[in-house]
Amino acid sequence: MRRLVFITQQVDPGHPALAATVPKIRALAGLVEEVVVLADRVLPGTLPDNCRILSFASRTKAGRGMRFEAAMAKELARRPRPVGIVAHMCPIYAVLAAPLARPLGVPLLLWFTHWKRTRTLEAAEKASTAVVSVDRRSFPIDSPKVVAIGHGIDLDEFPCRPEGQQANDFRVASLGRYSRAKGLETIVRGVALAMEHGLDVRLEVHGPALSAAEREHRADLERLVGELGLDSRIRLDAAVLRSGVPEVLHRADCLVNNMEAGAPDKIVYEAGASCLPVIASNPVFDELLDGLLVPLQFARSDAEQLAARIERLAMMTPAQRASIGRVLRERVAAGHSVQHWAEQILEVAQR
Repeated sequence: MRRLVFITQQVDPGHPALAATVPKIRALAGLVEEVVVLADRVLPGTLPDNCRILSFASRTKAGRGMRFEAAMAKELARRPRPVGIVAHMCPIYAVLAAPLARPLGVPLLLWFTHWKRTRTLEAAEKASTAVVSVDRRSFPIDSPKVVAIGHGIDLDEFPCRPEGQQANDFRVASLGRYSRAKGLETIVRGVALAMEHGLDVRLEVHGPALSAAEREHRADLERLVGELGLDSRIRLDAAVLRSGVPEVLHRADCLVNNMEAGAPDKIVYEAGASCLPVIASNPVFDELLDGLLVPLQFARSDAEQLAARIERLAMMTPAQRASIGRVLRERVAAGHSVQHWAEQILEVAQR
């Protein structure tokens, strides 16, 4: 029996940051006889029947670590041993699992896609058999262990937006946490410049503010929008449920993403899957955005260039923008679907 262990923080389709983990686990469950999910919390009824849940929840950090180690040791003692262990986005999981897994020859894969390099991440890279990420550039350490496998987008969850819809104004969407790393100030200023140039445009921002720093940044952005006199044109809203993301994408004419280089936001690929044109600054999106009818990348802090990209896209006909969207969906399907992601996880584990 092929069994895979998947370690993550939470499994909850409504979580503002971790909801996309659910289709990844479901895809893995379709390829093996059993997925053992080791997590702090799993929402009941979320996963297929061949997923077995182990919790390391505890009131203290030390308690979580002890429960983690005990559950992992018990799981590794079972036969046949797992074909692999996947540590999802938290490097400490790989660090804790390695002393138990590596001596037994069980492959340990760290899935990580972010720009931030830490000592724990450096230790996790050394401890892991392999590191899997969206792109080699989406892992902040230059390592021969890194394997690019795409982002894992559920294409059924993000159907192609209807063609032919046309509004009087041009609608821009941006989704993600209210973190300074998201570059939202440049997006606000770019949209404001496009308005100054005569474009009838609106911006809709959705995202959670999960920390004091993020709440402070959202307040700063609200002040900026007020100073620009654009309260009726720029909306800074809370996060939408994951089930509501497709609706936001379907009513937009384009998505703008300005995440710091090294962290390819999954919303860009979700927008592409929805056949929605995307304007992005992160160089890692070159394979998705190169060779289209118009340039769709911009320098991260260049609001003028962003305004020009928005204006150029707005000048196109709906049919031309739809043709860009179809190409983006084809590219996401080819290299970033959740099925492709799950297949690559198993392939890397079994090398």
